[in-house]
Amino acid sequence: MQKVLIFILIAYEKAKGGDHYGAISDLNKAIEINSRYASAYYNRGWSKANLGDNSGAISDFTKAIELNPRHENAYVYRGNEKSILGDHYGAISDYNKAIEITPAADAYNNRGNRKLDIKDYYGAISDYTKAIEIISDNEIAFKNRGIAKEKIGDLNGACSDWRKAITFGDEDTIQWVKDQC
Repeated sequence: MQKVLIFILIAYEKAKGGDHYGAISDLNKAIEINSRYASAYYNRGWSKANLGDNSGAISDFTKAIELNPRHENAYVYRGNEKSILGDHYGAISDYNKAIEITPAADAYNNRGNRKLDIKDYYGAISDYTKAIEIISDNEIAFKNRGIAKEKIGDLNGACSDWRKAITFGDEDTIQWVKDQC
């Protein structure tokens, strides 16, 4: 068991340094020794995602979830990969599960983004509002909620949110405020 943890820790450091191929190699060794470690699959999925292997990442995140059904980050990252592949409803389902485990701002933001993709603007606004309730200076949620408000024709609300995003450090919205507000 100790050897598995060593491979996982070494792989984590390699991935952190950008050596995702090396990380995957070490995680493969860890899995060969003991295939019951959810974190080995999760971390391998993360490295695969960083290398653009979306399907491989989904497979590893799914295995991590099978081994640990309360692995909220595996749901979030699997949702991200599903979204990249165009499965927005599958992504929303994964974010729902992550939020059920732990209501976190990132999961609400990501679910809001997918709702924007499927043109559920009111649902997106609700999710961004939840993210802001969790992290009050969440510049990304303010920016994105502004986009959703613009989509429903609430330009005053959009401008208000974009100005908030700017005060929290989002420089992308400065031009939008100049052009539209």
